[in-house]
Order: sequence, then C-alpha cells, then structure tokens
Amino acid sequence: MAVRSGEQQTLIGVLLDAQRTGINRGTSGNASVRATGGFVITPTSIPYDQMDPSDLVKIDDAGIASGLHRPSSEWLVHQRIYQHRSDVNAIVHLHSPSAAALSSLRLDIPPFHYMVAVAGGSDIKCADYATFGTDEAADAAILALANRYACLLSNHGLIACGDTVRQAYNLSIEVESLAEQYLLARTAGMPVLLNDLEMDEVIANFHGVGDARPSNN
Repeated sequence: MAVRSGEQQTLIGVLLDAQRTGINRGTSGNASVRATGGFVITPTSIPYDQMDPSDLVKIDDAGIASGLHRPSSEWLVHQRIYQHRSDVNAIVHLHSPSAAALSSLRLDIPPFHYMVAVAGGSDIKCADYATFGTDEAADAAILALANRYACLLSNHGLIACGDTVRQAYNLSIEVESLAEQYLLARTAGMPVLLNDLEMDEVIANFHGVGDARPSNN
C-alpha cells in the first residue's frame, strides 16, 4: 500500500511533538494518511516514543486491517472522512486540553477571532456526541466537517484534516489555540463576534486550508 514518501515517519513525529508540547498526552489521539487502496493509521495503545513505521496499520478500502498491531479504535472515523472527502489526504485527532474542555460544553467555536477561518469557514463546529469508534461517531464527524477542515468532537477532542500530515497537525495546533482563547474570553463575558462580511473577507485573504497566516501578512 503506497504512501507518499516520508509521511509514515511524520505520522509518528507529529504525535511525539504533540506529546512533548502537552497538547496530547499518553497514547491518546491518532493520525493517518491516505494510501493507494486505503490508508495507514497509528496502532492502538502503543506509546509514540516506542513506535516506528513498521508498527503502523494498513486499512484497505473494504476496512480490512493488516499489520503487526490492531489499528486505533477510531479508525472508522478516518475511513469515513477519506471516503467522503477526496480533498483530504491526512487526518490528525488529538485529545488536546482546551478542545476537549470546550467540546464537553458542546459548543462550536464561533467567529470571535479571525483565525477561526483557518479551518475553512466562519466557525468550527462541534459534532454531536456518539460513542468513540462507532458508525454514529463517524457520521457525526462528517456532518461537522462539511465545508470545513477541522471540528470538535463532543466530550472528546478535535479532528483536523489536510493535504499532508504536517498540514493537518499545524491546523490541529491552531484549533487548540483557538479553543483555549475562546474559553478564556468567556470567563470575562461573551466575546464580540465578527460578522459574515468580515469573515468572508478574511477567508478570501487566506492562502488555503491550514495556512496560519493571511496572504497579506
């Protein structure tokens, strides 16, 4: 199952980085990359500092896994996204603290800050709750990702998508930062939101999904 050169090592690298920086802890979270005839995903319950590319699990288009280990328990969400979104080639899922906290309130991230547009729209949706690893959880994520490249998962964490693993991971960092800022703002009151016209202007000035800076910066 062919994968873009270097992407398998990057899968492990970004999750190690997330662990080092504290936005993900233990063996929570997972990442995947599209491959010929399916995708490759991190295995379940193996510490990232003990993982190498041979530990990654291949899942074909029929959902049949092959490799040394069991795939992440949330592989079905990844499969469903790849099936529905031809523009997505990599997915990063984190249980980052602020995104998980905000998702427990089951709140979207509204346009309180122009950087919300980094996910592709004027807000970042929070998917309806469903038990992890189920068809219902996969369906909820697909709905929340409509016209977006990131979403929150209720009482869970975040999902970020991109063309490459690094792009998806960079977007996950932005979403976690926005969740932290939004929670902080709400401790002082209700933030003033940007309107549709203001957000449309920001979106038009972004280079593309996952780009952390508008084109005029």
